[in-house]
Amino acid sequence: MAVVAGRHRLGPDRGRILLRTFRDGLAAQAGHDLTIEATRWSGELVVNDDLSPASLEVRIDLGALVVREGTGGVKPLTDRDRREMAVTARKVLGTDQHPEAVFAADSFRPAADGGGEISGTFTLRGQSRPLRLQVKQTGTDRYHAETQVVQSDYGIKPYTAFLGALRVRDAVDAAIELDLSDPAAGSGTGP
Repeated sequence: MAVVAGRHRLGPDRGRILLRTFRDGLAAQAGHDLTIEATRWSGELVVNDDLSPASLEVRIDLGALVVREGTGGVKPLTDRDRREMAVTARKVLGTDQHPEAVFAADSFRPAADGGGEISGTFTLRGQSRPLRLQVKQTGTDRYHAETQVVQSDYGIKPYTAFLGALRVRDAVDAAIELDLSDPAAGSGTGP
């Protein structure tokens, strides 16, 4: 089934947003590279009658970040470690004052292979910066997008421990998986 014209509602039932952090510093072997999932998010993709994208906006609830995996490190992550890391992430991101991040697209550059590039504005911690997503079509109506978010661009001081000998790399990788194969579940002409 092809992506149809109209409004497509997006959220965790239609895809995933994963963040990957990487450790750095002299004590990097003590830390973990993390995979964090945004478990509450919503968005809307509007597709024109000629099947070109017209608009895209996504809102991410930063209070609902869950550590899914930790690789490397001296010992494996426990459930308690995961919970503590999620609390630390919320503090670093200042979710008490800025509970959500927002991406609003302003241009779409399609590629012949069904993917392309989406440019727009990403707002995090009250700071708005340009952001580009590289998009690949991975199957019929299935897409994978990637980008990097540099924490310091948004006034975020990356996490450090052991007097700075262990730190999280400033650039965080973001990967988005999206399934638009069921137009009945995600599209409609209503508000």
